[in-house]
Amino acid sequence: MVKGSKGHELEADVPASELWKIYGTLRFVELVHELLPQVLHQVEVVRGDGSVGSVIKVTFPPGNPGVQTYSEEFVKIDNENRVKEAAVIEGDLLSLGFITYVTRFQIIEKGPSSSVITSTVEYEYHDGRPELEAAASTAPLAAAAERLVQYVKEQMTTAQATA
Repeated sequence: MVKGSKGHELEADVPASELWKIYGTLRFVELVHELLPQVLHQVEVVRGDGSVGSVIKVTFPPGNPGVQTYSEEFVKIDNENRVKEAAVIEGDLLSLGFITYVTRFQIIEKGPSSSVITSTVEYEYHDGRPELEAAASTAPLAAAAERLVQYVKEQMTTAQATA
């Protein structure tokens, strides 16, 4: 059995509370789909309201190598520490050979208007499948973090301009 993890950190000059309003809810997948359709083609809420136990089905753009779709369940949402975890429960990632595949987001407050977005994937697969190491990636999570920071800044600028 091989266990691994990959992570990405992005320092953001926006408040952690504003980022958590997105990351801690279904708004995250809605916005990633809306703002980055080249990363996330479609999102369907299979069950739930975004709380623990909710299940979403994620579909990637046609032509995405390897993974086209999978479903994940929100297994942890800690509003106090701003941590969210989602575990893949069916779909292409498991068909490829992953036994487990968990995505974790943490929004860390650095100051009143600065934060760090930590995105991590933790995975497990059977020995003899080294190609799966490359299939585990934080690249879409990194792209989402960068675009969502930009989105929050735009929203804050608009709010200040109309205040």
